[in-house]
Amino acid sequence: MISAQRCSALHICLLFLLIASCGVLLPCDSALAANDSGTQNLAGSRYPAAGVYHTPLAGEPLHTEFMGRNVDVPALDRGNIMALTLGGTYYMPKQGGITGSPIGAFYLKHTWESSRTRDTISMFVNDLEYDKSFGNLELVTLFDNYTIPGGQTETLNNQEIKDSSVDWGNLIASAGPGLRYKVAPFQVDNDLRFQFLGRVGYAYAKRTSETGPTTILPPDTMLYGAKLRGRYDGMRRNLLELPHSGFAAGFDIDYLYREKWADFGSSSINFKKSDTRDYYLYTGYVMGVGCIPGMSERNRVLVSLHGGSMQEKSADRFNTFRIGGGPLPGETDDLYRPAYPGTMFNNVLATQYVVAAVEYRRELAFFMYAHLRETLIRADRATVVGSNQVGFKKQNGGATTLGLDSGFFWDSSIYLDYSWDSGFIRNGKDGSGIILTWNKAF
Repeated sequence: MISAQRCSALHICLLFLLIASCGVLLPCDSALAANDSGTQNLAGSRYPAAGVYHTPLAGEPLHTEFMGRNVDVPALDRGNIMALTLGGTYYMPKQGGITGSPIGAFYLKHTWESSRTRDTISMFVNDLEYDKSFGNLELVTLFDNYTIPGGQTETLNNQEIKDSSVDWGNLIASAGPGLRYKVAPFQVDNDLRFQFLGRVGYAYAKRTSETGPTTILPPDTMLYGAKLRGRYDGMRRNLLELPHSGFAAGFDIDYLYREKWADFGSSSINFKKSDTRDYYLYTGYVMGVGCIPGMSERNRVLVSLHGGSMQEKSADRFNTFRIGGGPLPGETDDLYRPAYPGTMFNNVLATQYVVAAVEYRRELAFFMYAHLRETLIRADRATVVGSNQVGFKKQNGGATTLGLDSGFFWDSSIYLDYSWDSGFIRNGKDGSGIILTWNKAF
């Protein structure tokens, strides 16, 4: 059995090996060395060098030949899209008592002359935004909810804590002014945004049949707070909407006050005002993607860094950061999400975290991309749930991911990856996970 320390060291070595082999990020709009043969006829004067292959980009028409057949992909209005995502994940071995998890969401983006909406709808977890523009000034409105029914049981040290089963959730509406400026390369997702939002919401917690008899739940309460949010996206996407070149960054500062509150704990703890009643959350990310010197445009390298922080004395199971798995983020409004491959949705509770990743991507065909990703994580992770104080300890881990993005029948696409974790998820025991999603645009 390889120890967790040796596994972490192995991931660090692989991470730096990828960085060293990829070199520095460079723009690839100029003619670089073309080590791969290929012919392509794309509309526009952006591709002046005959015989030099260029990756088809999102939204642009494509006229090419594949396996002796002519292929025509029409131009796409990326400002008006509806899409459905279905799929699931499978864990080997189980995470707690969970063997697999379903994935399902409906995505909507629509842009009008002076307004826009972007919505991700999955029934019990939704993220809705509508913005009204007045030049560069905007009125921003958000709504999000986390209302999974049937009780949620925390998994710590890869063991389910049955007494922690609670049916809980929250709904939060936000509104306020924002500034938005278009930036190069001036696609629908390329902008610089600053937003200051007031927030009001409601949080609830209810017992289930498995809730421990000595467990006291916090009272249902109104939520009040504010959010300062900044976003920059200067990236260009390829035909499958994967980041192809450029840079992106963002930050969030959240403050929330719970009107009625007491620590989640045992019956020996009296209800009282506590340090967890109000709290701040600080998060940020940077991401860059570009070419590899001396190699053709078929080869890309992506580097990302996500981090978050909150005071440990303000943390409880309902407000800590929850890091999960799922498809790797690439859409502009999803880039903020820290993803640790191979883990369950919102499985990792932490007060501090840093997630760093380096990915090598290879274009196998104009509609198919394979990737190898190394991810390192360092987090102050929850170790105790079910008493007045939630304990946290520093943990390090690493994950190796092999994946494939491909076009599919019926103008759809699929995403498949396999991830191996060094032991961060399962209390020092290594394991793996497989995720498969099908994405259909309408």
